[in-house]
Amino acid sequence: MTARVLIIAGSDSGGGAGIQADIKAVTMLGGHAMTAITAITAQNTLGVQGVHAIPTEMVLAQIDSVASDIGVDAVKIGMIGSAETAAAVAERLTRPDLAEAAVVFDPVMIATSGSVLADTATIAAFRALLNRAMVATPNLPELEALGGEEAVLAHGCSLLVKGGHAEGETVIDRLFETGEGEVARWEAPRIDTPHSHGTGCTLASAIATGLAQGMPLEPAIARARDFVRLSLLDAPGLGSGHGPMGQQAVRNDGLFTGPALNQITLPATDYAASVAFYKQLGLTQIVDSPGAEGLGGYARFEAANGVTLSIHVGDGAAGGATAYLESGALDAWVAYLARRGVQFEQMPKDEEWGWREARLTDPAGNRLCLYQAGEYRRYPPWRI
Repeated sequence: MTARVLIIAGSDSGGGAGIQADIKAVTMLGGHAMTAITAITAQNTLGVQGVHAIPTEMVLAQIDSVASDIGVDAVKIGMIGSAETAAAVAERLTRPDLAEAAVVFDPVMIATSGSVLADTATIAAFRALLNRAMVATPNLPELEALGGEEAVLAHGCSLLVKGGHAEGETVIDRLFETGEGEVARWEAPRIDTPHSHGTGCTLASAIATGLAQGMPLEPAIARARDFVRLSLLDAPGLGSGHGPMGQQAVRNDGLFTGPALNQITLPATDYAASVAFYKQLGLTQIVDSPGAEGLGGYARFEAANGVTLSIHVGDGAAGGATAYLESGALDAWVAYLARRGVQFEQMPKDEEWGWREARLTDPAGNRLCLYQAGEYRRYPPWRI
């Protein structure tokens, strides 16, 4: 069954954050998004010009409408609107038809532009939502407003501390569990872009989608982080301020269990001629590594649907073409195949170009590579 995700959040007229970002994330990751809108905002990339809270009774009516008919596997809570609504939603989520749904609580308080979206009374009412949540996903200023790590963990929920507001070139996100402390962390280079509006909304909704699909929390977070990073890299560059991300352009690169046929490498003899040929076909060149004279070279191209094709001149291409099958859970996939008698020439191994690869041949001797690359398939550090 398609994963059903209920989003309880505000609307962003500019389409960058709020339910607009939530719906894009849930949809791109294969879920069905439903909404209970808590507030209507007039906003764009420059800031929030107006906020109109939806009456609590109407918020509850939206929740009741979808829960009674379609059903809910996971809930994502973002901008809540008022203290009254926060308390009422928390109580509603304890009733039998929603009691089993995983709840991801993103305690939205301040927009990227600096606009305040939750007053003191509403922040105080967040306690009831923390009591119901499986995981809370505050950024550093929000975590401080909630009283810090121990104050959040005291409610019994998991805590994902997002590091995007910290200084430095590396972003560190940390997962904490009550009584265990830090249980996982993720580190990645900071993506330098002004078009980051909606990162928190997108991350929380992507996590909720994973939970709705039956994923454990840590893999759901890992996939959600990859989705956010690809969305940042695919940002369309709209507006004059903090622009929207590019969720709609993410091609689910490695964000599934697999397999997906996402890369072919073909042998070549003349680097320049092959590059010109594939560009003439309409493919976009994303890697250009011609190599020293006489040593061949490597080029990669991207098709309109995000699939990539490479050419390789030199010894590495002597065996003919190689087909690449992508997975977001490479090690588990290879272990499953190996237990069933599939022979591998190379078990999963981290390569210097950022991919993790396992290699084998099919019964006819064709070369196959099973791999996990995430953002490095379409966005390697040396991308043109």
